[in-house]
Amino acid sequence: MAPAVSVVIPTYRRAPVLRRTLDHLHRQADGRLELIVVDDAQDDDTAAVAAAVDAGHRPFPVRILHRHAPGVAAARNAGWRAAQAPIVLFLGDDIFADPGLVDAHLAAHARWTDHAVGVLGNVRWADELRVTPFMRFLEEGAQFDYAHMQAGDAGWGRLYTSNVSFKRTLLEKVDGFDESFTFGYEDLEIGLRMAAHGLRLMYEPGIGAQHLHPTSIPAWERRMVAAAPAERAMVAKHPDVRPYFHDALRDWRGVATSARAARLADVVPERVPVVGPRVHAAARAHWKATLANAFFRGWETS
Repeated sequence: MAPAVSVVIPTYRRAPVLRRTLDHLHRQADGRLELIVVDDAQDDDTAAVAAAVDAGHRPFPVRILHRHAPGVAAARNAGWRAAQAPIVLFLGDDIFADPGLVDAHLAAHARWTDHAVGVLGNVRWADELRVTPFMRFLEEGAQFDYAHMQAGDAGWGRLYTSNVSFKRTLLEKVDGFDESFTFGYEDLEIGLRMAAHGLRLMYEPGIGAQHLHPTSIPAWERRMVAAAPAERAMVAKHPDVRPYFHDALRDWRGVATSARAARLADVVPERVPVVGPRVHAAARAHWKATLANAFFRGWETS
């Protein structure tokens, strides 16, 4: 029987987490699922990936492919182009699907049969993580924007490939991801091209998953340095698009802020009267300035 949905998971140096990600897909889609994992054969431990996939013990057919070029865009292209199902669901290799996630994506596509409708699920921090104030700050738009979203059409600018599905025909129509975007903006760039073909990205907050990805300020400084050239490439290719981080952070560049407040935010809850809100406001200012300085270092050298 042909699968109803192909789940595509790019992976890179996360074999132990990948195993747990796949464990969360057990007993989903009632045998109508095929899984395609795409790794980097040149710069990853392919034996560890194969062991994590453990194909012989999965309740669904599994294939491991190798991306043919650098970057997650190439990995996703390899995955969806090999897919046999009419629906392609992209998940991250550190995304733990809630029970029923795959079935919920299929049910949503059954309701919205138009080829241009995509389905976006929710992603939240994993229950096992200690979520720091900085990680909460990232929820305000730096990483995801779920806090400001309501069910319905989310728009192409919120196309997050951690938990999203499309009909294969739409992916074919836009010829997949632009592989020149090796880090960052590859999801938004395909979203913009999909929008030209009538994309309606329907956000379903009940289609949830956990994100097992603890992070830190130094990690995000590195990420922002790398995101800057991707944003420049995005606006160069699509001049009508505003540079999101550039515009959001330019007024914070070089602003003097309190690193002490950021440290205090880890121990002083925001709910503490008077002191808590002040500490956390100062911490958010420090984080914005820190990310701004990192972003513009990348912007100026790209």
